[in-house]
Formats: sequence, structure tokens, C-alpha cells
Amino acid sequence: MSALDDPTVPGLSDAHTDMPGLSGRKAIITGGTTGIGRAIAVLLASEGVDVFICGRDEQHLEDGLQRIREVGRGAGISVDLAAPDGVERFIDAARGYFGRFDIAIVNAAIPARGISKMSADELRYAIATDFTAYLTTTYAAVEVMGDKGDIILIGSMAAHSLSGESSVYAGMKAGVAGFAEAIRKELGNKGIKVALVEPGKTGADFQYESFTAEEQAEQINAEKMLRAEDIAVACHFLLTQPRRAVVQQITIAPRMQDQE
Repeated sequence: MSALDDPTVPGLSDAHTDMPGLSGRKAIITGGTTGIGRAIAVLLASEGVDVFICGRDEQHLEDGLQRIREVGRGAGISVDLAAPDGVERFIDAARGYFGRFDIAIVNAAIPARGISKMSADELRYAIATDFTAYLTTTYAAVEVMGDKGDIILIGSMAAHSLSGESSVYAGMKAGVAGFAEAIRKELGNKGIKVALVEPGKTGADFQYESFTAEEQAEQINAEKMLRAEDIAVACHFLLTQPRRAVVQQITIAPRMQDQE
């Protein structure tokens, strides 16, 4: 026990705000099998949160659950949230696993390029995954949570860079940012807190097609890229604030991101 935990220690009663514990809470995490989602799931599980994750790849799901169960409790399913019934299947499976939940981390996303470099089918699939599924997962979470809970939307700093090379991705992430701000205002009086986390360049399987794990490790060591665990720590911070406090947005960039 630290001095801050002992009310008899004089002069420390106002040294720190109350930080609610996470043990016993229940969280759904989309895209929780790899990268940022997996890091969040592992950290929350280690804090006593029962987690239910999803991902598209069955092997990634098995690997992720193995790691989660080394530190805590968790389950999940393999599902494509872009499918018309994908979100419904995920939420139904989560409720079958632990009933109601009070944390929703909306994270699952895929890369997208400039609109002139994508086919019509690629464009529709990206929108279904990176934007539509964000809204429908949030909608379903609100129905389950009722009058108390936390929703964290994982966006991206790409929403502000607006690069022509990633116009579709940037546009969708800007939409997520706007949605996060509006839904926070809508749900505040319902007892549900909403926050947006916007990471900069972060090492994850998300980037592997054009950026190998070895290259990412070099970037992380040079502090030009974040680790997925850095984003998980930000989510932990959001979830351990008093109910009266809403940290509306966290933007996290590598220290050396803009130094070239």
C-alpha cells in the first residue's frame, strides 16, 4: 500500500483524484486479435477486465486469445465486420459469452489508399470496415450498456494530415472524429462516456504488407514509430478516470515523427 492509499497520512488527501478500478468490468474489442486491439485486450485483461474480441483471421484469433488468457480472461470469434450481419454476429456472441458489457473499444480497420487508386469494390469494403462498422458497433454497444459505460473509438492522426495518397482513409478517420465528438454530446446525459484516441504511426500487422516487422522495429527503436502498447496505455488512462471526468480526445505521436 502506498502513502496515497492511506487516509491517515497527513497532507495527501488531495494529492490524487479517485481512480476507479477495472477489475470485474466487461469489454468488447473489435480488431482485438492483432496490433492495437490486441495490445488493449491484453492490458485490460491483465487488470481484471473480461474481454471479448473479434478479428477476421482464425489463426490470429487463436494467438490473441492464448496471450490474453496468460494474463486474464477472454473469448472471441472470427468475423468480418464489413459483412451485413458481421456486427450483429459479434455482439450476439459477446452477449452469449458474458451478458451485458460496459466497455466498447471500436478499433477494427484496414488500410485504404487514394480514391483514384482503389477499385469500386475496394472502396465499398473499406467504408464498410473503417466507417460503417464503427457506427453500427457503437449503436449496438449503446443498446447493451443502457445508462452506464465507456466507448473508445480508435481513430488516426491521418484525419488531420489529409494526404492525397490516403484520401479515403483520411476521409473516413475524419468522419470518425466528427462522429466521436457528436456522440459524446448525445450520450453524456445517458451516463455513457465517449472518447477518441488518434494514434500516429504505430507498429502493427495493419502495416505489414508494405512495412515489415523488422523495419517497424527499427522505426520504433529510433522513436519514429509507436508501439501498439503505447495506445493501450492511453485507453487504460481513459478508463480509469472518475465518472465525472471525460477525456474527450487523446492524440499520440512518436517523439521523432515530425523531426525529418
